[in-house]
Amino acid sequence: MQNQSVLANIDKLSVFIYICLVFFGWMSIYSASLPLEPSSIFDLNQIFGKQLLFMGLCVPVISILLFVDAKIFDKYSLIFYIIGIILLMGLFVFGKTSKGQTNWYQFGGISMQPSEFAKIGTALLLAKYISDVQPTFVKIQEQIAALAIIFIPVFFILLQPDAGSAMIFFSLFLALNREEFPTWYLWTGAIAILAFILALIVPLSILLPLVFVCFGIHYWRNKKITRNIFVYAGLAIATATFIFSVEYVFENVLEPHQKDRVNVLLGENVDMKKEGYNLNQSMIAIGSGAWLGKGWLEGTQTKGGFVPEQHTDYIFTTVGEEFGFVGSLVVVVLFTGLLLRIVYLAEKQRSVFSRVYGYSVASILFMHFFLNITMLIGLFPTIGVPLPFFSYGGSSLIAFTIMLFIFLKLDANKVNEW
Repeated sequence: MQNQSVLANIDKLSVFIYICLVFFGWMSIYSASLPLEPSSIFDLNQIFGKQLLFMGLCVPVISILLFVDAKIFDKYSLIFYIIGIILLMGLFVFGKTSKGQTNWYQFGGISMQPSEFAKIGTALLLAKYISDVQPTFVKIQEQIAALAIIFIPVFFILLQPDAGSAMIFFSLFLALNREEFPTWYLWTGAIAILAFILALIVPLSILLPLVFVCFGIHYWRNKKITRNIFVYAGLAIATATFIFSVEYVFENVLEPHQKDRVNVLLGENVDMKKEGYNLNQSMIAIGSGAWLGKGWLEGTQTKGGFVPEQHTDYIFTTVGEEFGFVGSLVVVVLFTGLLLRIVYLAEKQRSVFSRVYGYSVASILFMHFFLNITMLIGLFPTIGVPLPFFSYGGSSLIAFTIMLFIFLKLDANKVNEW
């Protein structure tokens, strides 16, 4: 009876959008990896055949998630988190190094990226912790504990090094913000990113006075009696120090390929046949699709293999070329619809755990979607972030599926009524 209730109450709109995205993603992968010689769609020697296998594996995974006791996700959240951390640490002993990164396990023909699954454990433990310390983050130790849950996996992922995957974890600040986490954390991060970019393109002789003027204006407009000129002065000095350090970090900390990607984003003089090649080919492919696209399997950029890694991080270029603006808009609408639906369902929860987990899922999916699309059109540096349910890869597809259907299970099982 309970299983029948779960199947009856599962959000069918979310499931429908999920199926549409996975199927549309496979069509794009098929087009991007189609060999010259005819081959069966089930050919496991081909990328599209492997992706079809991963899609098939998602069926039993979903079945298990829907029929297990929903309480295990709350009860064993710490166990799931620890397993994720152990898998991340194990990479430094058993991981495979490729292109300077050690972020995969390779067992024969099977590979697995643990950072994709660590996101699930982190989201579960964060939801569990917040549900235990509600109603608000009053104590500083509570804030530190929540930050530690996020930063521990980030630390090990940065050691791989995989800045793209690490950046995704910061999306969880959006879920924290929903639960009345101090907003100055978000503002600090946003200002740091803006200051870093401005320090690379604006002369210090202009930027530093501008910083002190902005702090001065904010001080005089602040009507609170508790305003403290020493606090403002300290923040202004700290910001100026950070700006001074940007050039050193850019020249001595970032890897050459990372500097190239930032230069491409900022429009610096780059060789479009070298460091700017990926972005240039990506924009050519998307732009050539015009309004209605060239048709499925008819993309010349796609068939010619001009876009590197097109079946993974650059899969959206296939959509743009073969289905045009209209097809791209459909994909954007599907993702937006799924995100809004998750947020809507999360707000309906009366359990803090299921609400926070729902917001965490929405935040992670949003960050993946936003970064992947913006890097393809030159609004963000290329950082190797897959498009959920679209990009080729068993780890990402299965991990995103688990992440989504845990929440749908929580919602369908009415965990909010515990």
